[in-house]
Amino acid sequence: MTAITDTSSIPALRSHVPAAGRRQPVSTYRLQLGPHFTFADATALLPYLVQLGITDVYCSPILQAAPGSTHGYDVVDHTRISEPMGGRAGFEAFANAAHAAGLGVVVDVVPNHMAMPTPLYLNRAMWSLLRDGPESPYASWFDIDVESSDDGILIPVLGERVGTALAREAITLDHVVVPGYEDDGDVPVLRYYDHVFPVRKGTEFLPLAELLQRQYYRLAYWRVAEEELNYRRFFDVDTLAGIRVEDPEVFHASHALLLELFHAGFIDAFRIDHPDGLADPRQYMERLYEATGGAWIVAEKILEGNEKLPSDWKCAGCTGYEASWRIGALLTDPEGVRSLTANFVHLSHTTQPYPVLEREAKRQIMHSSLQAEVERMARLMAEVCHDDLRLRDHSQRSLHDAVSALVICMDRYRAYVVPGEKPHANAEAALLEAAERARGLLSEDRCETLDVVVDILLGREIGSAAKRHDASRNEAIIRFQQVCGAVMAKGVEDTAFYRYTALTSATEVGSDPRRASLTPDELHTWTRQMMADWPVMMTTLTTHDTKRGEDTRAAIATLADYPTEWIELLERLRERHATSRPAELDGQIENLMWQTIIGTWTDNGPIEADRLIDYLRKAAREQKTWTTWTEPDEAVETGLFAYARSVISTPESVAELTAWWEQTRPARRARILAAKVLALTLIGVPDTYQGEEITRNVLVDPDNRRPVNYRCLAGILTQLDSAGALPARASVDEEKMWVTSRLLRLRRERPDTFVSLRSGYEPLAATTGNIFAFTRTLDGEPDVIVLVSRLAHRQELAGGWGDAHIVLPPGRWRNVLEEGEVEGPQLFVRDACATLPVAVYARCEAEDWGGTGTENGAAEYPETGSEESDD
Repeated sequence: MTAITDTSSIPALRSHVPAAGRRQPVSTYRLQLGPHFTFADATALLPYLVQLGITDVYCSPILQAAPGSTHGYDVVDHTRISEPMGGRAGFEAFANAAHAAGLGVVVDVVPNHMAMPTPLYLNRAMWSLLRDGPESPYASWFDIDVESSDDGILIPVLGERVGTALAREAITLDHVVVPGYEDDGDVPVLRYYDHVFPVRKGTEFLPLAELLQRQYYRLAYWRVAEEELNYRRFFDVDTLAGIRVEDPEVFHASHALLLELFHAGFIDAFRIDHPDGLADPRQYMERLYEATGGAWIVAEKILEGNEKLPSDWKCAGCTGYEASWRIGALLTDPEGVRSLTANFVHLSHTTQPYPVLEREAKRQIMHSSLQAEVERMARLMAEVCHDDLRLRDHSQRSLHDAVSALVICMDRYRAYVVPGEKPHANAEAALLEAAERARGLLSEDRCETLDVVVDILLGREIGSAAKRHDASRNEAIIRFQQVCGAVMAKGVEDTAFYRYTALTSATEVGSDPRRASLTPDELHTWTRQMMADWPVMMTTLTTHDTKRGEDTRAAIATLADYPTEWIELLERLRERHATSRPAELDGQIENLMWQTIIGTWTDNGPIEADRLIDYLRKAAREQKTWTTWTEPDEAVETGLFAYARSVISTPESVAELTAWWEQTRPARRARILAAKVLALTLIGVPDTYQGEEITRNVLVDPDNRRPVNYRCLAGILTQLDSAGALPARASVDEEKMWVTSRLLRLRRERPDTFVSLRSGYEPLAATTGNIFAFTRTLDGEPDVIVLVSRLAHRQELAGGWGDAHIVLPPGRWRNVLEEGEVEGPQLFVRDACATLPVAVYARCEAEDWGGTGTENGAAEYPETGSEESDD
């Protein structure tokens, strides 16, 4: 456990680090648990993780999820640990084994929503609510007012309109013993194919049509959800219903088991899923921080641009998307980005600048899958205005237009305004700036309504005297922020990013495609600012939510190093396959296809055809221009898939793409290793996503949840440890494993240098902008030096490193990745990067960090995972 120094003299940091006695992770390793990778499998993996150098295991959600769930974010029961993964006994055995090996346990928490599974009775809370309505002990759990919902809670599961289903007798009344409710005996239920629903007491003897009308819920055609859904959900997923974790009773009930396991010593820290969906994220973080006595807590919060996490959140920071974007942008050539953008315009005939494209994508989402949420927000605003004589002339239509324009023009997931409190200056500025942009979308009359909307959302006194914070206005403040987050996620990440395909490595969760490249000074400045406020945040390169894995992005970003050569290759390939290309094929998706093919290439050739097709289907439907999930154009999709198959199966094209792969290998290698070194040393607690200690060509989920061959990984690490050095002609897999394991072990041996209030960060002067160098300090003194090359191909064209150098701090420095020591005042890059494009040095006075990593009892290697080799 890493000691955190006394924070009493640094008020802003007191709640941004674990409290005294709470564990501070030094590094984490993300495991995607599920029916096919259980607690027992994870337990078998622990010796390998210890050998790798990991200090904490980071588990995906462990509570009981919907049947067949492979990710765990669809929780159905907060009182049970997942039975398919091994249940409570399995988890406790895993946690005990982890702690015995010296590893901490971090668990993913899903506070925002619960699943509405099939069969529904698996979610006891929802079953009770639908059966008993306001009399249910769970009536306050879900984000809907049962009593005010005239037609009941909308359940849009029918594959046809309800009248048709009744006429076909597809909906029937049955009597069964419901699993989990055996004490109730034989009870009436409604059936619709695999779906089973409870029947309100006293209505079972009514004619079927009348019985349906008397329920606390309304069975409906699935398409009705877009327009009439009356409960908050996770983005636009009807089967994930929002819960009111802001209610203390709901918070404690939904967190009781996790907190019990925490206080019993089985869990050490938490990662929080999607806090922006909550009514009051700050309140949630404070409750959890207090309930755990100050545990290390990180929030899956996506910060846009230069947005900062509110300083009053009691957590360690975010999960690292903002770091991942900046690391990738640092290593991306800006000149190449411009050339690739011009080529994107040529291929796609897209003339809209990105901000316009993003705005149109958000508008489409608001008028389709999230229409119900926007309509609900407009009705709420109309109620606020109608109840106040001075505001009554602002009609629901005008309010709808104003709210819509404001949501479209928000440049972040939400502004953190808390009802009853004066808004923070940053929150106020975010809303006011969005309002200024929104004025350009509205008529003069609507702009007056917009002013009213903004005043309500900022809690200002408007309308009748003394009216500032009544219940309706407070709800409007909360609802608006929740809608903003959903529109951002679905409109930007899941729509615009699939349309703007100039350089797809730059359209990643948390990234800004308008800033696909950053300078060293920009990254230095950001890191120093973050060190001052969030020194033990999480950093990462790959998550279960990223659109592409880190190595896939690195391969795509390498296109910017060779833009002319890539465009010429693309022209030849397109000409060769012109007869296979559908005439109506969208240029945006075609450009994405080409970048995906080369991004997922391997030394063994192209990605498997089925994986590529599955990805292209998802990407095309998320793009939402010519095909969608709800209205797929299967004919054009089939043409796209045939086009892609022809490319990766034609020998001449495979040969040309393989030649490109070989030509760009040095630049791609440099980028992969530089990104990994930065992620492991820049700031905070680095997370290694499962299997990413070597190269993997993974794509968006579910592709990134494929089995990992841990036996293969353990074998690579064992061979490296046995040799004590990299082979003379090491593969990139071996190099990445070597770099990852050496730096994880360095962190484990020098935790205070990396994750404590004693640690710091200072840039190191370099004579070239193609080197990024810094030192991690301990008590203000340099302790670890990091140097990575960037834009390696550009430097190669310039004739190599020459006399380029960095200025070393005084003292002797031991090479962490190779043999030898260095001493200042200069370190020539040609020497530091003679073998690897990265270098890390540790101050010699420090205790020796070496060894095989088996000090914690890792004597054997795991036998878990797929037998198939990774890519």
